[in-house]
Amino acid sequence: MTSAAVDFGVGRILSILESEALLLTGIHGEVEKTRKGLMIMNSFLEDTTKHGGTTTQVFQTFVSNTRDLANQIEDIIDEFTYLINGYHSLSMLQRAFRLPMYIWTKRSIASKLETVNATIQALSDTMKRYSSSNTALPVVGGDDRTKRVRNIGESSLFIGDDSLVGIDAAKGKLIGWLLNSELQRTVVSVVGMGGSGKTTLAANIFKSQMVQTHFDSSAWVTISQSYVIEDVFRSMIKEFYKEAETQVPGELYSMSYRELVEKLVNHLHSKRYIVVLDDVWSTSLWTEIRVALPDGICGSRVMITTRDETVASFSFGIGSQTHKIEPLNEEEAWKLFCNKAFSGNLECCRTQNIEQIARNLVERCQGLPLAIVALGSMMSTKKLKTEWKKVYDTLNWELNNHPELKVVQSILLLSFKDLSYPLKHCFLYCCLFPENYRIRRKRLVRMWMAQGFVERIKGAKPEEVGDSYIMELVYRNMLQAVLTNHLGRPKALKMHDVIREIALPISKAEMFCDVCDDEAEAIENVKTRHLCIRGHMTSGRKGTGVPSDIWKLKNLQVMDCINAKTELIKKLGNMTQLTRISLAKVRKDHGNDLCNSLNRITGLRFLSLTSIDEEETLKIDTLSSTTNIEKLFLAGKLEKLPSWFTTLHSLSYLGLRWSGLDEDAIRCIKGLPNLVWLSFYNAYRGNKLCFSGGFQNLKVLEVVQMPRLGEIIICDGSMPDLQKLYVIACRGMKSVPNGIESLVKLQELHLIHVSDQLVDSICGEKSIDRSKVEHIPTIKHYFRTGNGSYYESLS
Repeated sequence: MTSAAVDFGVGRILSILESEALLLTGIHGEVEKTRKGLMIMNSFLEDTTKHGGTTTQVFQTFVSNTRDLANQIEDIIDEFTYLINGYHSLSMLQRAFRLPMYIWTKRSIASKLETVNATIQALSDTMKRYSSSNTALPVVGGDDRTKRVRNIGESSLFIGDDSLVGIDAAKGKLIGWLLNSELQRTVVSVVGMGGSGKTTLAANIFKSQMVQTHFDSSAWVTISQSYVIEDVFRSMIKEFYKEAETQVPGELYSMSYRELVEKLVNHLHSKRYIVVLDDVWSTSLWTEIRVALPDGICGSRVMITTRDETVASFSFGIGSQTHKIEPLNEEEAWKLFCNKAFSGNLECCRTQNIEQIARNLVERCQGLPLAIVALGSMMSTKKLKTEWKKVYDTLNWELNNHPELKVVQSILLLSFKDLSYPLKHCFLYCCLFPENYRIRRKRLVRMWMAQGFVERIKGAKPEEVGDSYIMELVYRNMLQAVLTNHLGRPKALKMHDVIREIALPISKAEMFCDVCDDEAEAIENVKTRHLCIRGHMTSGRKGTGVPSDIWKLKNLQVMDCINAKTELIKKLGNMTQLTRISLAKVRKDHGNDLCNSLNRITGLRFLSLTSIDEEETLKIDTLSSTTNIEKLFLAGKLEKLPSWFTTLHSLSYLGLRWSGLDEDAIRCIKGLPNLVWLSFYNAYRGNKLCFSGGFQNLKVLEVVQMPRLGEIIICDGSMPDLQKLYVIACRGMKSVPNGIESLVKLQELHLIHVSDQLVDSICGEKSIDRSKVEHIPTIKHYFRTGNGSYYESLS
């Protein structure tokens, strides 16, 4: 597999070196030399990769040297950029005073680039000598990993039914799709992450007697990442001829593309056939192959297995179906592991007192069948409890070094190999998060942007490009969406533990990122570009102090949870590129300066202002640059709802806390056209909260901690699309909202720390309001007792 550094070390640095800002500086000559030298080295490495020379020690040495050079260049460019930006932020007088030091530092940086360029030239010359030599970069066995994976896939055709676990329901559904009465050729897709059992399931179905007797002709073809369509056609012809016990044409390998297509079409045009295309990586395959698969009225079927949901969801035509492979549940995973580790006999597991360790090992696999089978096979030879414990404690090492587990690494690394270089960067960066950590999508995108991983694409915002990276990694099943928003977009993601354990050594070997458990260990990782030191952390809701001259970072886009200080507030308007601002400890006397500064930031999309305490007023009446704001959170008293609220046409989320609003404010908010989520947290001072029309697109409503509130009224026509309603710590309410029965799209009602009277009104003996909530699929009541917090279903 091509080293990640071929992409990482060169691709991103080349884009930096091509930036107009660098080419306009006084060292553009050296920068151009560096850029051209790296391009030559990159071309050599890519050519070597295409010819299968990636397994040689010489190639790995070249890759390592290229990576080190790229890192040196990045450090030099960072230093130079810092120097230029700092100098240009000074006044004319300060520039004149610091000019000698500026010139000396710039010459020093240029000298460093000259040294790097000399090294690039020497390395390039060495590469040229090897490329022109007859003994250059001998291929050692070609791409063994790809061959191994191909063999594993085809070996699935010979696995007995007694070795399979948890496939009955999926098998029944897929066979139903294959054998249904649809006469047109249809495509059935099976999608899941590498090692999830797609090929095993498809093979079991393909060779079943029910399927084989239903179709006149059948073929199984494994697709490589770098397939040649003529070779795919030849494999299909051999399969069809072998099944028909017919001699394969002797001229098969000399046939042209057109002759191969004609041969297939003539053989299949009057038959009901089934073709399985295993491990498809892109939709382009279907575009090329469908011409050879007649679309008659015989009821033919094509089954595709893929890791990429983009492929599975492609428009294949009439009647196409998609099945997504889900991880094995705990019981199925344990059964599969026992079949391999103990030959199905649990007695030896219990007599050796290793059941708990075994279950812990299975849990680490998180339902991934390939990992479970490989781990079970490896553990079948271990009899002592100490041996089992050692494997559990060193599982990450075992995954990357033990021969029995190499297959897991091989299959999952193919997915990594298929990524573009920006996606490789972004994917490996996720290794820095702990196991099972829920990564917030927006936070992850901002971190990628800050690291420079997100490509600049004309006409697209960096956040949009970063979001597209997220979706591609999710579609490829390399990240898992564990929480989605009301629009179905991922809100939180995680990396499968097995994938993370395989990705970490790659990151470490490439000196891209590493994870350490203490600072002493971190000292040994001085060359890695990104280092995470795990330890005990404390967090709070208070803001963070920042230097008073942070306003000089005029290209900064995010300021999150920063303490408001008078000097910062006055200078904030200089940071015109900000799109997200979150300020804590805001005071009333900040009001005019704050509004003046915010009015200069026209691209603001997220604004959060939290006052110094709940009695402090937020004075924000003169704010005017609000039309682009999509999310707004205000925590503090509002003397009245500002008039600019009517201009919030892009607002999708509104959170109000301690506001002290009255009914007039509700009438103003209800007209916001794109408001989807509304949260009131002790924000209303009345005892009756009335929603009289409006809120046409609202999907989530939270009413939190309003001790005076006794009644919520929802009038007809109000909130017609509401899906989730949260009533939290409003103990004055004795019944569910009046008019809740009119919310026909309401899916969830959450009652959290509410009065017993309210709960009894819908589920107790005097449940007079039960009929009002019968249309709601999910109703949950959360409460505390002396033993802790609990919830019960009232559905």
